[in-house]
Amino acid sequence: MNIGIDMMGGDYAPLETVKGIAKYFSENLRDDVHLFLFGNADAISPHLTSYNIPEGKITLAPTTQVIGMHEHPTKALKEKTDSSIAIGFKYLAAGKIDAFMSAGNTGAMLVGAMFSIRPVEGVLRPTISSIIPKQNGGTGLLLDVGINSDCKPEQLNQFAIMGSVFSENILGVENPKVGLINVGEEEGKGNLLMQASYPLLKENKVINFIGNVEGRDIFSNKADVMVCDGFTGNIILKLAESLTILPKNKILIMNILTVSISSLYGGTPVLGVEKPVIIGHGISHETAFSSMIDEAVRMLQTDVLGKVKEAIRLTGE
Repeated sequence: MNIGIDMMGGDYAPLETVKGIAKYFSENLRDDVHLFLFGNADAISPHLTSYNIPEGKITLAPTTQVIGMHEHPTKALKEKTDSSIAIGFKYLAAGKIDAFMSAGNTGAMLVGAMFSIRPVEGVLRPTISSIIPKQNGGTGLLLDVGINSDCKPEQLNQFAIMGSVFSENILGVENPKVGLINVGEEEGKGNLLMQASYPLLKENKVINFIGNVEGRDIFSNKADVMVCDGFTGNIILKLAESLTILPKNKILIMNILTVSISSLYGGTPVLGVEKPVIIGHGISHETAFSSMIDEAVRMLQTDVLGKVKEAIRLTGE
């Protein structure tokens, strides 16, 4: 398995990225994982030496440019062709690596994923998700969380399928319960999108649809996969992040802290494209980078994207 890493992406790169690589190799004695490191060789190499990264486990692919966190994604990818993100996607498209990850510019990663590699056959729109902690100590999945602000019912139906496959194969949730985020539990509630999406989800035999879930159910154990348009999902995600500023003795925030979630689960995959692309949080530290590598390995081992493709095919029959 050849996994590519943008070494220049994130607020603390490349040091924390290298530390994450060292952590992964110290905890995983695998002979089948090789890392391709994209970035400024002069900035990366001293850290590789300091942390004794085994030379046989990595290939350094030097680049001369970096896409900043606030640059326009499409423009940056077009103009910075020798950036760590652009070269990473070039390797992924050419089959030189099997997966690619970055904690850098999210927009550039999304644009690269959608235009450098093919979407899964039959997928209307790729989506991104976020891990949500549950009261029982488990994990839920919320999608979409920003890439698709305006959606059609058919897209929400596919998000439910892709989220279910990821939840079962990567998060280890058996027969995950799928809920449609809405303003009420009863069928027929909500705006036109939700009213039209409900019957599609209800009739979908590939998923375990349990009906509508409300905002108060997000962190409960009612649903394992929660589906909504990206506009709604992004607001929910940002609200959850904002809870970190509230006094802990006044509200139960369970482990909603963004740092804890990003560290434990690494990053979020772009679901609906042919190859694993993982986007990490900009504040990622070594544990998050180590977790991202592990997530890429598990995605490749389980062929989760192949299973997404099969599930999408079944619903189209």
